[in-house]
Amino acid sequence: MRKVTLFIAMSLDGYIADKDGGVDWLNGQEENGENTDTYSEFIKTIDTIIMGWNTYHQVITELSPEEWVYPEQVSFVITHREILSTERIRFTSESPCDLVKRLREEEGNGIWICGGASIVRQLMETDLIDTLHISVIPTLLGDGVRLFGPLEKEQKLRLVKTQSYNGITDLVYEKR
Repeated sequence: MRKVTLFIAMSLDGYIADKDGGVDWLNGQEENGENTDTYSEFIKTIDTIIMGWNTYHQVITELSPEEWVYPEQVSFVITHREILSTERIRFTSESPCDLVKRLREEEGNGIWICGGASIVRQLMETDLIDTLHISVIPTLLGDGVRLFGPLEKEQKLRLVKTQSYNGITDLVYEKR
């Protein structure tokens, strides 16, 4: 069965985007500080990415409007919009839980839950995320899009790795 990983950054107070949906605060404490590139190693283990419409839209309009940043992976964008899929970008209205359950059974490498918060909550509620890799950014936003909202049941996790660099702390948990 394929492994499902949430790999995401959040502010110290638990937000993945500011109140306007922006992520320009995603950086360490020193402008020229040394950063560790955990993403490059992680993405080598991934062949499937799942994201919501807001995350997809932010990637193509703000973060990388000139080129698709995940050319080696198949990306599933969960949306109710009628958009023509391509070989590498597939638009679907399938529920996040049904999609993950189906993809886990297929051959392949890891599945990355890229965002957003609604998808993460649904998958957490149904116990479909195996690993949580959360980079805590040294910023307090005070308001915005919360990574974890109310959950119906307690989720027990096991801390398997930590590392800090430039004020950022990576926390890697697996479900127990």
